[in-house]
Amino acid sequence: MTYRFTALAAGAEVDPDGYFTEAGISEGADGSGFILLFMSGEEEPDEQDTNLGFDTHCLVTAGQGTAYGCVREAVLTGNVLRLSLDQAALGALRLDDAEIEATIEAPAEDVTRFREVLAQILAYGRADALPTHVVI
Repeated sequence: MTYRFTALAAGAEVDPDGYFTEAGISEGADGSGFILLFMSGEEEPDEQDTNLGFDTHCLVTAGQGTAYGCVREAVLTGNVLRLSLDQAALGALRLDDAEIEATIEAPAEDVTRFREVLAQILAYGRADALPTHVVI
């Protein structure tokens, strides 16, 4: 089954100090409700990141559900984002469905920025944890 929601907010940030990159959408215009927050580092992962499994993208959901390298497919067509997640990550993400479809009804410039930064995040990290299909 697919979890569907409408996101009224979209945003992205690249840390000026070079530590992190994040892009997210939320159900509420104020950042409330169901959220998808994608994050990655800015620099190449170091040995500690690799040992901890933090050497790839990260997804955070409402309630701080968190998983690394869990996005298998991501397609953003127009203002509709379709995700396929690793089934093994659903418990950590506090989700019931591995398929998510978000219709993004945020300002066009916010969606454009989200799109640009999301593509960068999903290309970060070790090869075996990258999504198999990305169209952003």
